[in-house]
Amino acid sequence: MDRAALVKAGALALVLLGAIGLALILGTPDIAALRSRVDAAGVWGPALFFALYVGLALIPCPKAVLTAAGGALFGLWAGAALSLAAALVGAVISFGVGRLLGRDAVDRLIRGRLARVDALLADHGLSAVLIVRLVPLVPFIAINYASGLSGVKFRHYVLGSALGMVPGSLAYAALGAYGTNPWGLAAAGSALIILVVGGSWWARRLDARRGDHTAAHRTHA
Repeated sequence: MDRAALVKAGALALVLLGAIGLALILGTPDIAALRSRVDAAGVWGPALFFALYVGLALIPCPKAVLTAAGGALFGLWAGAALSLAAALVGAVISFGVGRLLGRDAVDRLIRGRLARVDALLADHGLSAVLIVRLVPLVPFIAINYASGLSGVKFRHYVLGSALGMVPGSLAYAALGAYGTNPWGLAAAGSALIILVVGGSWWARRLDARRGDHTAAHRTHA
């Protein structure tokens, strides 16, 4: 199994254990009351959440926390769908802004990670985008801005981002939706760890297939 995936899963497990401990000691917030307020706001509740998420997706901000908040406020499926749609819109905007800003400005914005993203998206294809979304080796915002300068086709970027962000969106929304008690938090957290490890395994298979295809192409060239 990929070492990076094990490290990520182990880190998640430690965070979850700490969160469960805090929940046992301090108790959990009244999610039902929060949902009642959101329901009372009507369509403005989801609209405000969506707009806020899109705006925060353009700057360094922990998107997992936002997605978990969506799950807590709107439930698993609605929260995951809202978060995924907002993250995708933010990713598309960042893609375009990256192209407008140019390499030097983007490299400064994402703290020198442009070369790293270039290497990860070396073949400029759909599988490359899927891999970096499934296993976020660099921050979300760095992938967004740098992809606009990487040569990735826009349709591959959008489709790969949409598909690659589904597992994480569901997992973090589940943390928010069912994490109001220690056992719910443990169950949702376990699912998240499984998704991280499984996503890493799938990404490695995609990467291996991509490497085999590239080698075969070079052989016949």
